[in-house]
Amino acid sequence: MELTFTILTIVVLLLSILPIFNWSHWTVRSMDFPRLQLTLIFSCVFIGHLLLLGPNKPESIVRLLVLFACIVWQLWWVLPFSPFWKKEVHSSNSREAADTIKVITANVLTTNRESQKLIDLVREYQPDILVTLESDQWWQDQLDCLEDELPFTVKCPLDNLYGMHVYSKLEILEGKLNYLVQEGVPSVKANIKLKSGRIVKAYFLHPAPPSPTENEESTERDAELVIVAREIAKDNSPTIVTGDLNDVAWSKTTRLFRKISGLLDPRVGRGMFNTFHASYWFMRWPLDHMFHSEHFTVSNIKRLPNIGSDHFSLFTELQLSPESKSNQDGLDSTKEDREFASEVIDKEKAKNE
Repeated sequence: MELTFTILTIVVLLLSILPIFNWSHWTVRSMDFPRLQLTLIFSCVFIGHLLLLGPNKPESIVRLLVLFACIVWQLWWVLPFSPFWKKEVHSSNSREAADTIKVITANVLTTNRESQKLIDLVREYQPDILVTLESDQWWQDQLDCLEDELPFTVKCPLDNLYGMHVYSKLEILEGKLNYLVQEGVPSVKANIKLKSGRIVKAYFLHPAPPSPTENEESTERDAELVIVAREIAKDNSPTIVTGDLNDVAWSKTTRLFRKISGLLDPRVGRGMFNTFHASYWFMRWPLDHMFHSEHFTVSNIKRLPNIGSDHFSLFTELQLSPESKSNQDGLDSTKEDREFASEVIDKEKAKNE
C-alpha cells in the first residue's frame, strides 16, 4: 500500500511540475488544460492516503505534504476563474445601447450539420457580431441567411478546420484576413464602428493547437498570440480579442498574452465558462475566449446551449466605458515575461528558416 501511494505521489508531483518549464511539446502543454480535474484527482489521492495509511510515519507525512502542496498549486491557477475571486472587470452600470457591443463566438465544428441551432441562437440573442470558427463553404451557405440582420462580413471558408466568418450588424470599416504564422490558419483584424460612432479594434483568432495530429509543439500557437499581443500593446484604442485560442484561460501562454497586451479577462471572478468539450461534462475547460481593453465593462457573459458542435458558443456583452480605465487592473508584465515573448517569436522564426 505504501509503495502504491509513493508511486501516486511521484506521478502527482510530475504532473504539477512539468508545465512550469518552458517546454513546448504537446505532451507537456496539454497538462495545462485539466487543472480542475487534476485537483479533484489529487484530492482523492490525498483523502485515500489519510484514510488508509494516515500520517503515522515520517514518510507518510512527507507524501501528504507533497500531495497537499500540489493541490494548492493547481488551485492557484484555476481559483481566479471562480466567484470566490475579485472581479477583474467591473459590471456595467450603463445601458447606453450606442456604446454596447454584443458578440457570439462559435466554433461550429466543420462536420456539424445542425446550423439551424446556431441561427436560432443568433436570432434569440441578437448579437452585433457573430464570429464562427471551423466554418467551411457549407456553413457559409447556411449562415448567409443572416446577412439581412448582419450585413457586414468577412468570409474565409476553408475545409481544413480553420475557416472563419464574421457577420456584423455594426459597420466594419476595415476587415483584413491575416496569416500571421501558418499558411491556411487565418485570423481577422477589423475596425468596428459602434452606433455611437466610436471605433473598436477587433481581433478574431483561431491558432492551431499543439497536438499529436497537428503541431507537435505549441510554438505556432504561442507565436501568433504574442504577435497579436505586441500589436495591441502599441495602441491605446478600445480593443477586443475573441476566438478559440486552443488554450485554456489560466495557462502560462494565455497569461503571457494578457500580460503583453494589457487586456482584461471578464471571466476572472465570475466563472470558467467552459466551452469544450460539449459532449463530456467531466472533461471541460475554457477554450473560447473574450478579452478586452480596460475601456470596457461587462454587461453579460454566458455559455450558450449546445449547437451540435464539440464547443459551446460564448456570448459576451460589453459596454464601452472609458471612465472605468483607471479602476480596472489586469496582469502586469515583467522583464522575464517580455524576454520569454521574444524567445517565442525567435523560436518560431528559427523553425521557418
